[in-house]
Amino acid sequence: MEKGYLEVIGLIERLHRQFLEVVKAELDHLGIQDINNVQALILYNIAAEEVTVGELTYRGYYLGSNVSYNLKKMVETGYLEQERSTHDRRTVRVKLSEKGKALREKIAAMFSRHSGKLSDGALAPARVVSANESLWALGRFWNEILNSPARAGEDVRLRA
Repeated sequence: MEKGYLEVIGLIERLHRQFLEVVKAELDHLGIQDINNVQALILYNIAAEEVTVGELTYRGYYLGSNVSYNLKKMVETGYLEQERSTHDRRTVRVKLSEKGKALREKIAAMFSRHSGKLSDGALAPARVVSANESLWALGRFWNEILNSPARAGEDVRLRA
């Protein structure tokens, strides 16, 4: 079990890096040079919302300092618009600009293309569902470890 567990951890890391390379290749194919792959994914996840750095960080997508830096860059390159909250002047909210919305549509089209290719035989839908269930269970397991009083020293069982 330990070997399999370590293999899953390594695979998650490797797949994440590989996915970022896929996004980078898509940006290159589109001739987009003023935004990087991580910023493009942040932009995709903002969608039609108006969010703060804290909200993006809380959702668990990104690290706080990286979010601040990346949001600043996307404002500078015109993908995001920002405004100070009227209730709390310390809080800055961001939303997609027209340029950001256009790029988000292109990223959404890439995801749609990929999922279409997957369902054409590269990976059966049932296997995608099974992979999602396993990864969610692993996430819950790690969350239980983080939230348990004894932390990693306590025996926490994986619940599927």
